[in-house]
Amino acid sequence: MAAAPALGGESGRRSGMESTVPASPVIAPGHTFATVTDKISAIVLTRKTPLGWWAGFGIVFSLAGLLLLSLSYLVLKGIGIWGNNIPVGWAFDITNLVWWIGIGHAGTLISAILLLLRQTWRTSINRFAEAMTLFAVACAGIFPLFHTGRPWLAYWLFPYPNTMGVWPQFRSPLMWDVFAISTYATVSFVFWFIGLIPDLATLRDRSQSRAARIIYGVLAMGWRGSAQHWHRYETAYLLLAGLATPLVVSVHTVISFDFSIGIVPGWHTTIFPPYFVAGAIYSGFAMVLSLAIPIRAVYGLEDFITMHHLQNMAKVMLVTGLIVAYGYGTEAFIAWYSADKFEMFVAVNRSTGPYWWTYWLLILCNVLPSSWGMFSPTFWDWSTFIGTIGLFLTLLFLFLRFLPMISIFEMRAILPGAKVDEDLETA
Repeated sequence: MAAAPALGGESGRRSGMESTVPASPVIAPGHTFATVTDKISAIVLTRKTPLGWWAGFGIVFSLAGLLLLSLSYLVLKGIGIWGNNIPVGWAFDITNLVWWIGIGHAGTLISAILLLLRQTWRTSINRFAEAMTLFAVACAGIFPLFHTGRPWLAYWLFPYPNTMGVWPQFRSPLMWDVFAISTYATVSFVFWFIGLIPDLATLRDRSQSRAARIIYGVLAMGWRGSAQHWHRYETAYLLLAGLATPLVVSVHTVISFDFSIGIVPGWHTTIFPPYFVAGAIYSGFAMVLSLAIPIRAVYGLEDFITMHHLQNMAKVMLVTGLIVAYGYGTEAFIAWYSADKFEMFVAVNRSTGPYWWTYWLLILCNVLPSSWGMFSPTFWDWSTFIGTIGLFLTLLFLFLRFLPMISIFEMRAILPGAKVDEDLETA
């Protein structure tokens, strides 16, 4: 990790980062420490909330309300309101779980792995992607939790000491999901929050509101930008990056085991772990691009999220997209090579059967040959799924309004030949 300037919270001493010149155009020329800080912090500290933000927030909050309505009705009536049946036991739940977890993978990849590889282009998008990870994991956890039918007994899934002597069944894929998702969410949150601390101190010192200064001050945990603070920060950040990196692979590998351990044609295959991980990174970067492009236009951040960033993310998507395509080809080949009539039927049915349109949209469809059954999502299936999208976007809107979407101190650290303005240096 490149050394960061001791300027957290607009206080502290200058630390010689002016000599750090990035090898690639990760930020438009002409910016100084002061202009970077002003540009990014002004989005959060503006007194008047833009009308467009209220309009967008109202729409996505109403969708989050649909999620609350759907889950409330589910608790009252049971999971029979969904389209689940025999033999389609998971249906929408498992596909949406995989989808949300996959979207969350881009944040950890951008933040942790690219940090370890010293890729400076990550600095413009890592904060945004980390927040997206947390919101996606929150949405993902809803599906296995409510699919149990009794979410108020979810604590039974944890190995807590109890008088009944009943322990979780660790051979159950549901248990694997619980530990994989909770571990991933915990590490991702700590990694995200630690990265925020220097910028929270900046907002604390720049805020004109007493309430905001108190809130940001508490969250900044006494950060003053001293050399000791920076040393501890970099050590903790690097250790968490090293811890989070294997989670990118392990979490979605565990999710893929939900399928691959089943003795079901089309599922029982060893290609699923790398196949799912590549697909997760692919879909995660797709979501980052889908949200970053309009956000950079709305907030005028073209100088910070440049075409160079978009091009690099597109390259990652190209590579992972090819891996996913290879996975689909391998599935079809193995089905033919196995000479198993059930495996071959699944492969043909995916591309020409009743789910052909979802197959060609790269959504995996599965069938049990011994017990044929069609699945059709009900209104409550769709409302729950759309509601999680509303929850995700609601959290995103709140993040954009109240926290810096781009890391201020890391952007200052990569400025080519930047100088600290006199008024900033003496602040």
